This record gives sequence, C-alpha cells and structure tokens, in this order.
Amino acid sequence: MPLKLRTATPDDIPTIIRLQEQIWEPTYRSILSEDQIEYMFLTMYSPEALLEQMTTMGHTFVLLETQESTDNPVLWGFAAFAPYKPENKSFKLHKIYVLPATQGSGYGKMLINEVEKRCRDLGAQELLLNVNRYNKARQFYEKQGFRVLRQEDIAIGPYWMNDYIMSKPLMPVGKPVSE
Repeated sequence: MPLKLRTATPDDIPTIIRLQEQIWEPTYRSILSEDQIEYMFLTMYSPEALLEQMTTMGHTFVLLETQESTDNPVLWGFAAFAPYKPENKSFKLHKIYVLPATQGSGYGKMLINEVEKRCRDLGAQELLLNVNRYNKARQFYEKQGFRVLRQEDIAIGPYWMNDYIMSKPLMPVGKPVSE
C-alpha cells in the first residue's frame, strides 16, 4: 500500500494516542524513569492536550499512513510543528515519531522532509527542535542537517528534560546551504 502524508484534524486524536501508546515507552525507557514517562505522556498526549496543541497552540500535525480500506487508515508515524519566532522566520518541530519496528525505514526522513517543505512554504528560514541529550535520535537529526546550538534543561512538572536545542537552516528548494 502506498504511503500518504496528510494533515491531522481533531478527529485523528484517538488514532494519534493509540500510536503513541506503542511508541512512547520504548522510545524513552532507557533515558527516563517510568514515572516521568507516564507523567509526560499524560501531560502531552491526553485528548485535551492534543486538542489544545492543534487549536490554541497552532501545531500542525502531519500523519504518515497507509489506507487499508476507505475507513481504516493505518498510522505509521507523525510529526507536529508550529511557528516559533515569526520575527526570525523560525519554526519548531515539536514532535516526530514512527513505530519502533519502522525505525530505519525512511519514514522519519519522509516526515522531516514534509515538515521542512511545509515550513519553507510558510516562509520559514530555520527549523528548530529539542532532543533529549541521551536520545539516540540526535544522530538521525544530524544526518538530516540539524546542528546542536546549545543545551537546555526544561522543567516539566516535577521532572527535568535535559535537551539539546538543534537547528537547521531552511533554504528555498534549489538553493544550496552555505557553510
């Protein structure tokens, strides 16, 4: 079945939650405590939190799926981004996840490329993201052209996220990035 990228709507929230239930714990079990994983999941992936992200906070969610039947899409991964500093033409990639069994398949790269394209279409010149300093995904982001700008420690409830802030310049298609 061919893969399809599409913008999520609030109707997709239950599907996003079901996908994250398969991704969240395996992604973070080696770097966060079980209590912190559960707290953050409930904070960021409750139906109310996702609806607020999609509406009030202006996050665009991009879904990667196949269509097994007219009413039965299979979700393989998703990304979410939003304007970050409009005056600097910066956008932020808030989330990008694919099912653990599909990591290394190119699905994450497809999502990143789609987010970059959409951000460029909106006038962005830079895409930022946070990644936990102990997360193996840092190497994936570096392969996609992101570079570490700085470290940042962020309080999330009673827990701390120890992150790198990464950045990638977004040039119009066809223009090389100068070193």
